[in-house]
Amino acid sequence: MRIRLIAVGQKMPSWVVEGYNEYARRLPANFSLELHEISLGKRTRGADIARMQRNEGAQMLSAIDPRDKVIAMEVNGKSCSSETLADQLGGWHDLGENVSLLVGGVEGMLPEVSARADLRWSLSSLTLPHPMVRILIAEQLYRAWSILNNHPYHR
Repeated sequence: MRIRLIAVGQKMPSWVVEGYNEYARRLPANFSLELHEISLGKRTRGADIARMQRNEGAQMLSAIDPRDKVIAMEVNGKSCSSETLADQLGGWHDLGENVSLLVGGVEGMLPEVSARADLRWSLSSLTLPHPMVRILIAEQLYRAWSILNNHPYHR
């Protein structure tokens, strides 16, 4: 199973890179986690934000493998427990499905990108910093793997 985290934004602070990499490297090859970063247009005064958002959305859509199960991380998405996530991932793994997880930019996700998703998940009703979302997703994927494999991490 390949899980791709497709996220808007590049050049993250070192603590984000280290946190994400820590959990991504813990996952075994049959649950590999790959990060695909989408370039975030420079937000300056007078910048055409709508055009930048359309460009980011187009890049996200082109990064998705057409055969992947697609999950959009959205504020109004469905929340789930770590156990539920583990059950879903385990099922997809058993079926040989790959997954693309989408994290939009600061203005949110374009409706066209959201429409491509099979599922919409929310990590929290709190507003989270976009860089931290990468770490949370990687950690929850590792936790889900640990639940599926009876690993002591989740206990």
